[in-house]
Amino acid sequence: MFLYPPVDYIEPVFRPPSEANSLILQVTNGCSWNNCTFCEMYTAPQKKFRPKPQSDIEEEIKRCAASLGTVRRVFLADGDAMALSFKRLKDILLAIKKYLPSVSRVSSYCLPRNLKNKSAEELQELYQLGLTLLYVGAESGNDYVLEQVDKGETYQTTLDALLKIKKTDIKTSVMFINGIGGDKYSEQHALDSARLANETQPDYLATLVLFFREAEQKFRQGFPEFSELSQRRLIEEMQIFISNLELEKSIFRSDHASNYLVLKGVLNKDKDKLLYMIDAALNQDSSVFLRSESSRGL
Repeated sequence: MFLYPPVDYIEPVFRPPSEANSLILQVTNGCSWNNCTFCEMYTAPQKKFRPKPQSDIEEEIKRCAASLGTVRRVFLADGDAMALSFKRLKDILLAIKKYLPSVSRVSSYCLPRNLKNKSAEELQELYQLGLTLLYVGAESGNDYVLEQVDKGETYQTTLDALLKIKKTDIKTSVMFINGIGGDKYSEQHALDSARLANETQPDYLATLVLFFREAEQKFRQGFPEFSELSQRRLIEEMQIFISNLELEKSIFRSDHASNYLVLKGVLNKDKDKLLYMIDAALNQDSSVFLRSESSRGL
């Protein structure tokens, strides 16, 4: 029987697909940046960014301990808990260890900018207190594309953040967006994104396809050169991206609901297999399943 957590959520609440079975602990509301033109997650008026008071967080952790029993995983929501100071994060993790001692993994979204004021030594201390995974939305490795979508980051700032995490035992899950550069910048987006992945060697690597419900007008206003990729061009972009990856042992997933072609493997071990599937899809091989337009969504 599912028990709804005794947490005072400000809806809507978002989390990565892999956190489906985690306790979602909302330590901040909204996103500390919230200017990315492709993002539709924190646009509601009640989602204006603000940290939750520490006393409220601890009370919610106590209530969860009393009502949920054994909790294995915790995801710190909303858009970027890492915007909190090192001290605030440390206090939250200490409270989790105290009241939910069965927790073996704590994770969070992470904007690269919010690691600038945290040292690798501080991040390692957070790891020792239970923070073991950070989800970093790189989106693209191309500076021009990042500027056009108002990401507020560059290739270098994302590289610096990921390399800082790499100095610790915290694992990284890095996301790129297939099609975000449009037709004109598709190849350069794929090449620069692959280069960023190669330089940072993420533990987990994922892609999703640029997908709109409400934000398309805002996105196109900020990126007037943008021309949406066809299904075939999206798959060709993935071919360029994967062809240029040189990874040691990254778990790769391109299975988000927005994707036409589902790809899974460990790179570079399964690189040839993935490229074979892409080639088969481009050649309309019936053995390769492509999602229909109606079955894609968020």
